[in-house]
Amino acid sequence: MSDQIILPTCTSCHRPITPHEPAVSFPCPNCGKVRIWRCRVCRELAREYTCPSCGFVGP
Repeated sequence: MSDQIILPTCTSCHRPITPHEPAVSFPCPNCGKVRIWRCRVCRELAREYTCPSCGFVGP
């Protein structure tokens, strides 16, 4: 049996976020049900993200 590490993915670009990468996570500002992950690049470029639970779109 092998242990697997599941990396979070950026909610904007869907790229896996590595453990030492500067990124942020926060609950959806609208519903609070889903954790939104943003990689450094998407944050700097202010790319939109969409909450998969409620459809909220943020910068």
